[in-house]
Amino acid sequence: MIFSKFERMLAGRYLRAKRKEGFISVITGFAFTGIALGVATLIIVMSVMNGFKSELLSRILGINGHIMIVSAPGFPFTDYKTAVNDIEKIEGVSLAVPMIEKQILVSSGNTAQGAMVRGINKDDLLKKPILRNGFEGINIDKFTDDKVIIGSRLADKMGIIPGDKITLISPNGKVTAFGTVPRMKTYEVLGTFNVGMYEYDATYIFMPLLAAQKYFGMGSSVSQIDVTLADDGQLRLIRSIIEQSIGIDAYVYDWKQSNSAFFNAIDVERNVMFLILTLIILVAAFNIITGLIMLVKDKGRDIAVLRTMGATKGMIMRIFFIDGAFIGFVGTLIGLVLGILFCENIESIRQFLESLSGRELFSAEIYFLSQLPAKIDWNEVGVVVGVSLLLSFLATLYPAYRAAKFDPVEALRYE
Repeated sequence: MIFSKFERMLAGRYLRAKRKEGFISVITGFAFTGIALGVATLIIVMSVMNGFKSELLSRILGINGHIMIVSAPGFPFTDYKTAVNDIEKIEGVSLAVPMIEKQILVSSGNTAQGAMVRGINKDDLLKKPILRNGFEGINIDKFTDDKVIIGSRLADKMGIIPGDKITLISPNGKVTAFGTVPRMKTYEVLGTFNVGMYEYDATYIFMPLLAAQKYFGMGSSVSQIDVTLADDGQLRLIRSIIEQSIGIDAYVYDWKQSNSAFFNAIDVERNVMFLILTLIILVAAFNIITGLIMLVKDKGRDIAVLRTMGATKGMIMRIFFIDGAFIGFVGTLIGLVLGILFCENIESIRQFLESLSGRELFSAEIYFLSQLPAKIDWNEVGVVVGVSLLLSFLATLYPAYRAAKFDPVEALRYE
């Protein structure tokens, strides 16, 4: 649609309200503000939801594999080294890690806490970037024999520091004539790790694989093999290959199965939030309609004069369409800039608000992550901007149509 210089000039003049038209300018300001806040809020919320999902996924897959092969009870993997070599030969598999994972009770002094022990080789531990980065400050060469590494939040809860002794108690103990005696052994804490996910930092203890085999009485076997893929898109194919190659003494499941309910809930919440927050923009669009209708009524005499001077209905319609479109465009642009700036600095803003209010706004115990994430998806940003502009432009049609249908004779008669 091409607008003449006269139409643009007159539309701009109508946007600059005079003193007696102050109420109209206030409504226009509300429309600007509503659209800007709606667009910014949508971008921020969608980016936070994307960042939350992405960070959780990166940490889950950074600590665990895409595919888990777990031995059936009573049938541990004895020839796991051959199995690991065979699995790593499959095209698309980047890493296969043998390990032992068991639930235990950890005690220190007068405190006790449930935890998860993972027995793993030192070299395999360093192959996972998230774990490797989380072990900064730890001399990993000393990760041998009776040394363990525990999560930082677990250490904080129990008041443990590197060098302290902890006792691990396993319910799967030795069977004697007097019943089952729990396994108990004392280990030295080599250091603490922090991967930025509360569930792991508060529950996991890493132990050398040989020490775990000895502690749990598993000889030279392991309880599971974690498989990491180069591309998650090959998950179904590679899982099928692995399932066909193992026997009935093992189970195969992937990360989507073990976390399906959680990530489905995030997707549902994300879609619902998008629909709900779009209503903010819709309300702002109604403000545009209200403001333009009042502007049309106030400019009735001007419209009548323009019509008698030869202005067409299309010209009058385009003048008021420009006004509404300008409000929508500028409001959307302001909201876009605000939303992106907020997302880029969201963690700093969170820390500032927490220091200002004196309250914790993003609890790691509830949200799993220690930092508030935000990941901007530019395709979604484009959708938000498109929806905002579309609603804004549609909101101008009815007032512009009313202005075009204005009867100049009736307007001049009552002036």
